[in-house]
Amino acid sequence: MEKWDLSKLYSSFDSEEFQHDLAFVDELINVANSFKNRFERFEHAQEIVEEYLKNEMIANDVITKLYNFISLKQSTETTNQECAKYEVVLQRKLTGFTEVNTLFSKYVSNIPNIEEIVNGTAFLKEHDFFIKEIIVGNKYNLDDKTEGLLSKLRQSGSSLWSRLQGVLTSTLEVEFHGEILTLPEIIGKSEDSNPKIRKSAYEAELAAYPKIDKAIAFAMNGIKNEVNTMTEKRGYKSALDQALIYSRMQEETLNAMLSAMRDYLPEFHKYLYRKGEVLGHKNGLPWYDLYAPMGESAKVFTVPEAQQYILQNFGTFSDHLKDLANRAFTNDWVDYLPYKGKVGGAFCSNIHPIKESRVLTNFNGSFGDVVTLAHELGHAYHGDNIFSESILNAEYTMPVAETASTFCETIVFKAALKDAEENEKLALLESSLQGSTAVVVDILSRYIFESSVFEQAKSDFLDENRLKELMISAQKEAYGTGLDHDFLHPYMWLWKPHYYSGGLSFYNWPYAFGLLFAKGLYGLYQQDKIGFPPKYDLLLKATGKMSVEDVAKLADIDITKKEFWMTSLEVIKEEIDMFLALTK
Repeated sequence: MEKWDLSKLYSSFDSEEFQHDLAFVDELINVANSFKNRFERFEHAQEIVEEYLKNEMIANDVITKLYNFISLKQSTETTNQECAKYEVVLQRKLTGFTEVNTLFSKYVSNIPNIEEIVNGTAFLKEHDFFIKEIIVGNKYNLDDKTEGLLSKLRQSGSSLWSRLQGVLTSTLEVEFHGEILTLPEIIGKSEDSNPKIRKSAYEAELAAYPKIDKAIAFAMNGIKNEVNTMTEKRGYKSALDQALIYSRMQEETLNAMLSAMRDYLPEFHKYLYRKGEVLGHKNGLPWYDLYAPMGESAKVFTVPEAQQYILQNFGTFSDHLKDLANRAFTNDWVDYLPYKGKVGGAFCSNIHPIKESRVLTNFNGSFGDVVTLAHELGHAYHGDNIFSESILNAEYTMPVAETASTFCETIVFKAALKDAEENEKLALLESSLQGSTAVVVDILSRYIFESSVFEQAKSDFLDENRLKELMISAQKEAYGTGLDHDFLHPYMWLWKPHYYSGGLSFYNWPYAFGLLFAKGLYGLYQQDKIGFPPKYDLLLKATGKMSVEDVAKLADIDITKKEFWMTSLEVIKEEIDMFLALTK
């Protein structure tokens, strides 16, 4: 099947199981709130903390199932009113946990002998990192009444702004050569082998955005201003500071990585400019040819061919990885093709209660789409490793979230390049460099853009024209002479959902972290192909209960140093050099 099966969660919104679990959330909220009086004293603190966390585990199981069923259906049926209804219903219910969770955080943070208590039972010791994070996070919490109010206000603030962006972009109609296409369909034509189609699709895409750009500019401002207000009120230095803390990552690590990326930008500019020359452009590569295929291996894959290709190449790494992909294909975990009402892009949801994942792609048959599928299955592999952990120890952060996915991209690419004939290598290199450029150069432009938006939103309303100016400025800074500055993409802020979350800012640099960390890990694998896979599985399993720096130490890597990131970027430079040699 080419669509996913959600029946492992629920058969429908009307099903007895869905309605039972929805009502069960209220019972779990009541149980949680019954602890309020017990938080007044520290006698029996060990028993109280353990009981509360066990109730939280049950609640997380139920809520994870409900949330995934609603959000997964919504992602393929964006106009389904039942999805919208139950999303609001569930979000409103969850505000019932806010006040008591705040009280619990304060209670745990004030227990005098917390270390002794945590080490006193096997259950609490298992959740030592989880408890320590609660204590660290508590200093950013407001009083319980205010937290409850803010939780409710978010439902009519950033949550609805985010929903607006998703609905408008998924239902936008783009006129193209006499037919009406969805946004994912028109964006997919950027990979077409016909240069006239690529350019006209780019022009049609840009012409369609003014239908919705004013509304989405309001969504951007609404969300970023909410985040600015809340981060300041809570005591974070900035939205970036909050993102780093949420990511369990030091600013020193981020600065080391960004500095290395900037140092290597000229190498990417060489690649982009040369690609432009090969395609007949004199002033750099125009945006509409950024994803143009090159070489003789611009093969169009069917879904079964893509599945077979991935299984074959995943098998070069480990039986575990190949088995995971096989289960995803045979048990209908994947929704492959674009269609009206389905969101753009691709994602994977790891669903801990059922120990399975669900993957969405907008597959058009290019090799890049095969790589995207491999990327999302990497997320599923990460999930498969972490499902053996408690659900409280299974929440990993943004930077490491992209590591397994990018590692799987590398497996597919390296295996394919090794087996390729000489005339196929250009196509494979081009596909790989497209991805690396997107994750290093374009991600840097998004980081620059979002930083500017957060800063300027403090004093100004950023309308659609100002947002376009900021995006063009960021693209010029990151892409430099590699792109033709007369043909950039002023609307990249509009359709990327990553900007439209009140609870998840700066979802850009984690992709660069994932790519470069994965390149480094792949180098370790090449040195020890037998011993590395089980060590890699243990590393992924630990990502829910360690800082990213400590996770890296499991592989003997110091990610606070620029040298590591330069070593990873050097791997990409080798591919750029190969590309330049092949296109002389």
